[in-house]
Amino acid sequence: MAPDDLIQWQRANQQYLIAALDHIRKLLQQFIDQNQIEVTPSPFLFSLSPALPALDRLCQIFRLSAFEQDILLLCAGAQIDSTIRLLCTQAQPELKHGAPSFDLANSIFEQCYWSAFAPDAPLRRSHLIEVGAGATLLTAPLRIDERILHHLMGLSYLDERLIGLINPVDESGFLVSSHQKLIDQVVALWQQNSNSKILPIIQLCGGELESKRVIASTVCRNLGFRLYTISSHAIPTNSADLQQVVWLWEREALLTPAALLLHWDESHDNDAARRTAIALLLESITSPLIVMSRDRHSIAHRSVINLDVTTPTSDEQLQIWHYSLGVQAQHLNGQVESLVSQFNLSANAIQTISQQALSVCQGEGGRAQEEGEKGCASGGSEIGIETVLWNACRVQSRPQLDDLAQRIESTEDWDDLVLPEQQKQILREIAVHVRQRSTVYDYWGMAGKGGRGLGISGLFSGVSGTGKTMAAGVLAGRLKLDLYRIDLSSMVSKYIGETEKNLRRVFDAAEAGGVVLLFDEADALFGKRSEVKDSHDRYANMEVSYLLQRMEAYRGLAILTTNLKEAIDPAFMRRIRFMVRFPFPEYGDRIKIWQTMFPESVPKEGLNFKKLAKLNIAGGNIRNIALNAAFLAAEKGKDNPITMAHLLKAAQSEYLKLERTLTDAEIQGWLEEGGKG
Repeated sequence: MAPDDLIQWQRANQQYLIAALDHIRKLLQQFIDQNQIEVTPSPFLFSLSPALPALDRLCQIFRLSAFEQDILLLCAGAQIDSTIRLLCTQAQPELKHGAPSFDLANSIFEQCYWSAFAPDAPLRRSHLIEVGAGATLLTAPLRIDERILHHLMGLSYLDERLIGLINPVDESGFLVSSHQKLIDQVVALWQQNSNSKILPIIQLCGGELESKRVIASTVCRNLGFRLYTISSHAIPTNSADLQQVVWLWEREALLTPAALLLHWDESHDNDAARRTAIALLLESITSPLIVMSRDRHSIAHRSVINLDVTTPTSDEQLQIWHYSLGVQAQHLNGQVESLVSQFNLSANAIQTISQQALSVCQGEGGRAQEEGEKGCASGGSEIGIETVLWNACRVQSRPQLDDLAQRIESTEDWDDLVLPEQQKQILREIAVHVRQRSTVYDYWGMAGKGGRGLGISGLFSGVSGTGKTMAAGVLAGRLKLDLYRIDLSSMVSKYIGETEKNLRRVFDAAEAGGVVLLFDEADALFGKRSEVKDSHDRYANMEVSYLLQRMEAYRGLAILTTNLKEAIDPAFMRRIRFMVRFPFPEYGDRIKIWQTMFPESVPKEGLNFKKLAKLNIAGGNIRNIALNAAFLAAEKGKDNPITMAHLLKAAQSEYLKLERTLTDAEIQGWLEEGGKG
């Protein structure tokens, strides 16, 4: 309703209510005066607007009889009209509370009947009035519910007892054709069932939270519903509190009218009390209801329509990028296609990132013009829009993953990797596959019809400290992507289905950013488990199969690391595209590793890398010793150089950790060249 129309309606509604209360006032006065003159009902006029007055609409919604309507008006009048309140007191001098009562209603209204006072009758079932404490039901004080009173006055607001639990939703965003089809489907379905007492529940499934909100909001806007949302973690587990939320919401949905959007947070699925509360809520609510969840949930005694909501297709994302960037998209020379290939983003995320990038470039362009340089759009600024967009896309997915995995910042490059050339070549091939994924699969059409086997996966095997994590960091750096480390040993659960659920959360969160996923300690999940001896082996195989299935469909790069390649069944390894063995470094490789440990800025004196390389340890241990020695030297001053003596002390500590003993052959002649430190 337009603002002017609303003001006009409120004025007419107030006049209508005043006329209705005037009739109640006359009936009360007649009863007190014992006047037998018939009271003629006042004409209730509502000619200023085609919309129904609040009183008539409320009576239609709750199907109130004329007698029930009069009781409601009597209670309303006692709250807002001092004359009616005084007349109620005079009409019941024996009662101390001075409020209306059922006995008074029986005395002044015609067509009275006892069943109107029953708990399952509309007045009490829908909590339109409240019955206070009294000697008898007939003489107990009656009070109109505050929310109902304000509704009669023409005010619309959410009941204050629901505030904090249920919140309004006003989502608007770019609607792609695939999501518009879902909206049309839901609208048509609910319209077809509009005569049913209970509409089927719509369950929007998948990880696209923002898109699901926009879809639900658009559906309700098209059908004339106001949309509110409640999170599963806010649902009361106490049955009495839950019951109150249900009847308050059911009444609100009728008054507004409104629909409810339940955000089912699966992180609470192990909470039995919470699951019970969710089930009771879903079974109790009869008003329009939409559920958004990651998984499909069965809901007892209700008809449920499951719809999968995915991110916009690649073509749709491309359209959104061009629309959001406007003329700037013309200067990107195919970079938009690279963004779509690498990042799987929602419409809202693309629009947000585009606005941020345009804002940055406008600032850069203004600064550049002052300095007589080219603007950001022309590629003349220090940071081009391509870089701004790419980095913003990377950052977009971090909040979802940061709670599930460890983000690793890496500054190493190819030159820092001390590996045989064959292993380095495989790593370079992995980078090529990630960079050219879109060209080969999409542009050339080699993806075929299915998505299985299109993911880029790798298995890095070798003992601890041989450079597996560093290599993953180098790949991520070269690809300009984030690297996240997931400890598989912490994801494996003894409870059936929990391991898959943990893995699903990681992959779903990673899909948006196409990050490099590093699954550490693959031995915790993999193993020679293809031979099923009991139920535990069967479920273990299911967990491995699920991980490999997700890796094969993942848009980015997923890497598994293992210390024991022999423990992984060959049947599993055949489903991994790249395998890189990280050998224990030979003497010559250890010299190179030691040489990379100390930047030019580090003060050092008398270091003999050939002697240091006699330590028969991996690169990770070498790094630990170098760092420890640096701290020992720094303790005596920032200009104090690192010596062989510092490295000896650090090596002794590292060997204690490894439960090994330094041999004379390993440290022979160290102190002769390095001094005492």
